[in-house]
Amino acid sequence: MKLKKVTSVLLAAAMTASMVLAGCGNSSSGETKKAEDKTEAAKETEAPKADKVETEAAKTQSGDDVESAKKIILFQSKVEIIDQLEELAEAYEDETGVEVEVWGTTGDDYFQQLKTKLANNQGPTVFSLAPGAESVQMTSYLADLSDISFADKIAEGMGNEIDGKLVGIPYTAEGFGLVYNKSLYDPSKVTDTDSLIKYLEEQKAADINGLGLSSESYFLIGHILNTPFALQENPVEFVQKLGAGEVKMADTPEFQEFAKLYAAIRDNCVNPLEQTYDKEIGDFATGKSATIHQGNWAAGMFADYEMDFEMGLAPLPLAGNDKLAVSVPTAWYVNSQATPEEQKAGKEFLEWLYTSETGTDYLMNKFGFIPVVDGMENENMDVLSQDVSKYIADGKTITWPMNEWPAGSVDVYLVPVAQEFFTTDMTPEDFLAKLDEAWAQASK
Repeated sequence: MKLKKVTSVLLAAAMTASMVLAGCGNSSSGETKKAEDKTEAAKETEAPKADKVETEAAKTQSGDDVESAKKIILFQSKVEIIDQLEELAEAYEDETGVEVEVWGTTGDDYFQQLKTKLANNQGPTVFSLAPGAESVQMTSYLADLSDISFADKIAEGMGNEIDGKLVGIPYTAEGFGLVYNKSLYDPSKVTDTDSLIKYLEEQKAADINGLGLSSESYFLIGHILNTPFALQENPVEFVQKLGAGEVKMADTPEFQEFAKLYAAIRDNCVNPLEQTYDKEIGDFATGKSATIHQGNWAAGMFADYEMDFEMGLAPLPLAGNDKLAVSVPTAWYVNSQATPEEQKAGKEFLEWLYTSETGTDYLMNKFGFIPVVDGMENENMDVLSQDVSKYIADGKTITWPMNEWPAGSVDVYLVPVAQEFFTTDMTPEDFLAKLDEAWAQASK
């Protein structure tokens, strides 16, 4: 189905920023190749197989003749909104009489947890995935949402479509780069890899952490490694060639600069393996860190602090990059293997979330999301989201080719290499060689 182009200037700009990613990420070509001789670690990243016995859920569409279930289970990966989701669940039950049980995720292995639950027929009714490799891998569990009432109001290129069907409803647009303390960091003076490294050295001398990472997988290497991929002429094609062994990170200039920067972080900044997400946020909020590599999703984490400085969100200036990495990070999906009653209840929950006064209030004001559906407005965006919106409107964005990486590659393959790098004197050249080896294993 072709989604309607929104009239909002912001959404139209967001559409342009994400067209390439969405168009490539929602096709079956992004599916990870499998090898017969996987290691046990790699086996854990395989997609669970849906029961081949045809279920009633597969036979019956959740149409008007099906009575909705009185309880649904919701499982999603954004820890920043878990408290607000619990409140939303109560509000939904008050308004509709349908109970929403919200499952929390432990650690940063949400995708593996979700696959395990689905494979054991204990899956949630509504869940989240990253559009791209993750959703392609889980296609057999994704219900068709094409008939949802607001489908034609979703910003073009932002709904997750597979085989011509709308299967994922986007949360929001998000951007990441350097969240910075305006009294300590001036983006106009730090414009490339060398000037950033010099800045980190200066901040170390001043007893300030110049750039904070944390130990959680995507905050350790997943997000920051996205930038050298996004700076390639054709990021998705580069991902495919890397998986096929036709190119190497070690031979690519942007990755060489990335490894040099990573070494500078190791030499001049707080060891990220000693940092949790909460501590990374706290150190920045209290002025101990000048910048952290994060996105606008972190804004809500600062509410617990009385910050005495202004902050902003700027591009990671790797190899002269002056653009924010912006895309749809996550989408809602309905479990196609749930009962027809549960599927219908799941769709009705999404209808309520995106069309009711209460639901849209949570999306825009309490979750702080950037609008991706025509008609929604957020006049109270936090300062980081305002910066994301500005970069979108100015057309200064790069995409998220990390959504095309082999599913599970970050947690299982890339993180161990990063952990070794931050606990040894591994050279940048050896680091890239090990990343290439890990990628080859992830791509089997």
